[in-house]
Amino acid sequence: MTRPAPRLFVDAALGEGARVPAAREQWTYLTTVLRLGEGDDVLLFNGRDGEWRARLAAESRKSGALIVAERLRAQTGGADLHLLFAPLKHARLDYMAQKAVEMGVSALRPTLTARTQVSRVNLDRLRANAIEAAEQCGVLRLPEILPEASLPAALAALEPERLLIFCDEEADLADPCAALDATGWAGRPLAVLIGPEGGFAPQERALLRALPLVARLSLGPRVLRADTAAVAALALAQARRRLAARRSVAVRSLRRRLVTILP
Repeated sequence: MTRPAPRLFVDAALGEGARVPAAREQWTYLTTVLRLGEGDDVLLFNGRDGEWRARLAAESRKSGALIVAERLRAQTGGADLHLLFAPLKHARLDYMAQKAVEMGVSALRPTLTARTQVSRVNLDRLRANAIEAAEQCGVLRLPEILPEASLPAALAALEPERLLIFCDEEADLADPCAALDATGWAGRPLAVLIGPEGGFAPQERALLRALPLVARLSLGPRVLRADTAAVAALALAQARRRLAARRSVAVRSLRRRLVTILP
């Protein structure tokens, strides 16, 4: 059985015939770990030019290049979905970052709150986890890694048209789908905010509830860990977005049919 070609993220521009020098760790991974050889296929993406098939070209025992052959997939934009999160300890933050990429987020923002337990985030590690997840799950776009900011600063940086989804165990509506749909959010860019383990302080909760565009979502009767809550909230947001898109397509199709049928 032929195994699938591995995927690698590269910073270089991609185009037919381009020669992309392989970083030393990438070359070691391809030739020593995966035991690939001269002429074997590798899939490349850079978040800008789509996905391309390339072939290994050895230059020495420890170095080589990737020769780009053909484009397999065109670049797609994806959803405009930010994740704002209170930083966690390494292992759980790694998990959250990886799952967020799999869920299709377009930006990651560490957000410092009054009860945040971790005050510094290694942005290089965050980016490395995003790259690894993108390589493994087949996405073409890397999320933007935004610098850490206080909660007020992170909220102030959101565009006026962006709806903030605020995970709140005290939400008025127990049904998160109903709470989201009640905002008339369809078509808007979104941001999901995940708080710290100890929850938001009263003044932070008041700040969030005063925002003009906010959806307060309950994620069920149990208190979820922050990394679990992030996955649940992102899955909900993406599912409702896809449902809204399908409904919009169905409505446009019905309108076109009525135009052709009615006098």
